Amino acid sequence: MSNQPQFRGIIPPVSTLLKESGEIDREGMKLLIDHLIDAGVHGLFFLGTGGEFSQMSLSERKTLTEFVCSYVNGRVPVIIGTGSTSTRDVIQLNDHAKSAGADGVVIINPYYWPLTEEHLFQHYSEIAERSPLPIILYNFPALTGQELTPDFVCKLVDKHPNVVGIKETVDATGHIREMIYVMKKKHPHFSILCGYDDHLLPTLALGGDGAISATTNFAPELQMGIYNAILESNWKKAAELQKRFVPLLNMYKIDTPFVNVIKEAIRLRGLEIETHILPPARTLSEEKKAILKTLMEEAGLL
Repeated sequence: MSNQPQFRGIIPPVSTLLKESGEIDREGMKLLIDHLIDAGVHGLFFLGTGGEFSQMSLSERKTLTEFVCSYVNGRVPVIIGTGSTSTRDVIQLNDHAKSAGADGVVIINPYYWPLTEEHLFQHYSEIAERSPLPIILYNFPALTGQELTPDFVCKLVDKHPNVVGIKETVDATGHIREMIYVMKKKHPHFSILCGYDDHLLPTLALGGDGAISATTNFAPELQMGIYNAILESNWKKAAELQKRFVPLLNMYKIDTPFVNVIKEAIRLRGLEIETHILPPARTLSEEKKAILKTLMEEAGLL
């Protein structure tokens, strides 16, 4: 197996744009997809947290998967979120993603029942044994209540080499550092991608591979700029771009969940899209829109 990670660089977790009826806003999705590809991103991740997968039926998830795979049409790798509380659903969605033309899947660990490590390992093993696509794990303990540790991940990859990477949505860069140290020593091809926007620079500095972070939906120039600056060993430029995230990261405090904030930010950057959200979340209030606009102005985005 090549030591080069299969998935690396800046891969935005694309927002699912919706009409008021809850149907996919296909024209808006086309606009956003083209915008991101034109910005030079290295792949597109659909049906993640910001893609509202947790509020969709399996049928709705399949419909979106078919649409985005068809529209992207090989221009960049497409990765589909297939995580679920049900092992059977994940296996079904993985098969569907392959048939739709996806290049990989992202699988968050089950987020309702607490699982022993043995049961969690069996969950991922059964999925990996039957997956027709390479798997990126999704570590988001703030939402799942259970952390994927470096030792657990290493043991899983030892047995299942089609587990090729992890999205580390964790607060502590120390966890990312340990994941990089443990995994790269034994599996240098394994891709380690941060989930929080401000962790890209330390992740790359520590030997990681990139980011799957939400601000790329509306400000791809920041993450792409940092990534390219590091490739060019221009640490000064990377640090300058990193500082622009300081005010911007307060946007995650505006509302919970934050998916409405990201959609409004996309609209503020000039893309004419619908900003509807699947319930129980709701569209951003006018007061909160004003706060977001101020933060984006401080970051030099407006």
